[in-house]
Amino acid sequence: MRLSLVALLICIAPHVIAQEFVFNLPQLESWYEVAEGDTLSYQFEIINRDTVDFQYRLSHDTNITFDSTGYFRWIPDYDMVSRVEESTQISVLLEAFNQDHKISKELQFTVLHKNRPPIIESLPVFYVKQYTTNEFNLNQLDQIKDPDEDPIVFKEIPGSMPQGASLSALGTFKWQPSRLQFRQLSKASISVEFIVQDQPEKTETKGSFEIAPTQLDLPPEILIVPSDSIISGSEDDVINLSLYITDPNGDDNIMDVGFVSNNAEIPKEALIKNTDTQWEFKWTPGYDFLDETGKTDTIALTFFAIDKTRKENDKTVFLSIKDAENIEKKDERLFAKYRLILLRTMNLIDQLDENQKKLNKQLKKAKKGKKNRAIVNASLGAVTGVSPLFIKDDSKDYVTGIGGTAVLTLGTLEATEVMGRSKDDILDRLKINIDIRNKLQEEGDRFARKYALKTKRRNTEFNTDIDKLKLELNNKKLILLELPADWENSRNPTDKNLRKTFPDFNNEGFEE
Repeated sequence: MRLSLVALLICIAPHVIAQEFVFNLPQLESWYEVAEGDTLSYQFEIINRDTVDFQYRLSHDTNITFDSTGYFRWIPDYDMVSRVEESTQISVLLEAFNQDHKISKELQFTVLHKNRPPIIESLPVFYVKQYTTNEFNLNQLDQIKDPDEDPIVFKEIPGSMPQGASLSALGTFKWQPSRLQFRQLSKASISVEFIVQDQPEKTETKGSFEIAPTQLDLPPEILIVPSDSIISGSEDDVINLSLYITDPNGDDNIMDVGFVSNNAEIPKEALIKNTDTQWEFKWTPGYDFLDETGKTDTIALTFFAIDKTRKENDKTVFLSIKDAENIEKKDERLFAKYRLILLRTMNLIDQLDENQKKLNKQLKKAKKGKKNRAIVNASLGAVTGVSPLFIKDDSKDYVTGIGGTAVLTLGTLEATEVMGRSKDDILDRLKINIDIRNKLQEEGDRFARKYALKTKRRNTEFNTDIDKLKLELNNKKLILLELPADWENSRNPTDKNLRKTFPDFNNEGFEE
């Protein structure tokens, strides 16, 4: 695993110089190095802050604890760095903010691989026969493994091995007990200790297994891991069982291993032979296994082992399979909803931007018209003549009319557009347009960022936040703007254009 790092310091509070506030950082040069499983903690705060209070947060999803007071604590998981890489770099973005300020600091940590010793769980009892070279391969048991997947070797412990027994570096234990040894073994089983060492770190773990005799022609023994009698799972789960088959008369006496089930859909190939003594059952029901939503079905699996003398042993486990929702199809549906609501938001933002330009032109035209227009209200009785103030023909200096008097009123015309709306009306509409547009941008950015990951969209809050965004799209004040219902966006509804409007929009896994 390798993540890139970009270190930056950002302050976006208006009218504030970013250099006034900075994070305090540890003075030790190696404070940013931490090994897997170790704890890294520190109390971050903003220095030179005087009386200004800040809250703190991480802007990335991590397993790091970083509370609002600036306390930082992190224990890297053991699977972050492989034994081959030895180290990796992880970057996190710390943020401090209040109403007027926002300071960000992206830090780079180096996570070092930490070697863990091999693991030895409880081992099955090994049964031996007299005059027979009994051989067991410890390395083929799942109970012995290295958590870092390092190569392992086996080592004998002097004084622990029975006389004549040997344990190879590959984990093969061989022993042919003599008559005296077998007689002593019949009175009491013995425990053999050994060491497992990983490479190249050479970290060691001590383990032991028990050796017991067999005097009768006994049937094989079956050990199933996990040992639960009922194994619960969903349609999309992998049902994985490990079977350890041993025969008291010698593992070479095992002739056949298999299973029977009350469900014919389970294929025989689900049981895989790794060695004569170790088998593995691996099966995934699939989303079509159950035909009813919410249904649970119980399947009986009976595993059997038969030796060369036809002695048989069996063990039954029950599989409880419940209906599961198809996660891939669900993620596709959720992404479609995620994209559609952001596309609607983008379209309305673009329409509001276009409408704002239109209103700005109307306002400019109205202001210009105020200087050039006047209105004359004339109240006429019996008019004998009117001054040629508004006559275009310069050759005439009078107007013939009905005898009487004329009352003339000349007033300045307020700024209007062609339809006759006032300048104040245009300004009100312009303010509404800007307020709705800015609110949509803010809510759209928040929604795109919050649900950028598919796992976040599976939360119950997803649909609730969609409804909240729909309320903004259906703002009651939109009717005052008289937007055309047949408006079409000149920008294509592509993911690229969506990301231009909402930079945090993420279509990973659902690319066009």
